[in-house]
Amino acid sequence: MIGEQLRTLRTANKMTQKELAGELSVAFQTISNWENNSIDPSVSMILRIAEYFNCSTDYLLKGDDSSAKYIDTTQLTEHQHAQLLGLAKEFSKLNKK
Repeated sequence: MIGEQLRTLRTANKMTQKELAGELSVAFQTISNWENNSIDPSVSMILRIAEYFNCSTDYLLKGDDSSAKYIDTTQLTEHQHAQLLGLAKEFSKLNKK
């Protein structure tokens, strides 16, 4: 499963295997092996991949699309974060109706 998810993320970001390999400091053959499910990345590498693509490890490991529900708010102020959280809750309420 991780190979499919990795390929999807890489191609969605218009990256070659060589470019992603450079970002992760591995050989491009390693990326190819991961994408072809010949070998699995280590746990520490799965964490690095998730961080790089700003997705959850669940998405990488299980294809759980809940990664689309996360927004990186690290660059926001506390006030901006609170406002965004409030908006998300309002949308959630609308979806329940």
